[in-house]
Amino acid sequence: MTVTCDITVSSDGFAAGPNQSLEHPLGEGGERLHRWMMELADENAAEIAAIVDAGAFVMGRNMFGPGRGEWDHEWTGWWGEDPPYHAPVFVLTHHPRAPLVMEGGTTFTFVTDGIESAMEQARLVAGDRTVAIAGGASTVRQYLSAGLIEELRLHVAPVVLRAGEPLLEGLDGVTLEQVSSVERDLVTHVTYRVVH
Repeated sequence: MTVTCDITVSSDGFAAGPNQSLEHPLGEGGERLHRWMMELADENAAEIAAIVDAGAFVMGRNMFGPGRGEWDHEWTGWWGEDPPYHAPVFVLTHHPRAPLVMEGGTTFTFVTDGIESAMEQARLVAGDRTVAIAGGASTVRQYLSAGLIEELRLHVAPVVLRAGEPLLEGLDGVTLEQVSSVERDLVTHVTYRVVH
């Protein structure tokens, strides 16, 4: 069983623009990072399918929603009634919340006791399938720093944000070995093996 991470970054290394909010979930200008998924979905179909092909997912609270502090129980994620995961998703948070069962086989479980606990729960339900770290940038940095990601798949958009949420900042002890690179319009897909 492999632990992977897919995340789109700007050419200058940001996974989201500045000032993330309900109106700008990817930060100001951050939606430009994902043009390759929206405008060229057919050309990038294999990469898009791989993003959600996992037995379980782990994501940070900021990836699940814009709120901080106590939960707004009306909020059920950015994706509507049928999120794209179709598998268990473990959401890192400091605030307890009952599991949230959605359509299509997605259940969000809210984990308050850290990244290792979320990983353990995800591995348990994934069986021999992949566990995917879904983001955002802070969550990915924590898992990379802890040596818990084996394969990092960066989708590099030809966009310069100049500010926002940097993906690899402060990860001096992490070594990446490039496995493959595929250039397409609006994106370059680069797969790295994370060396621990």
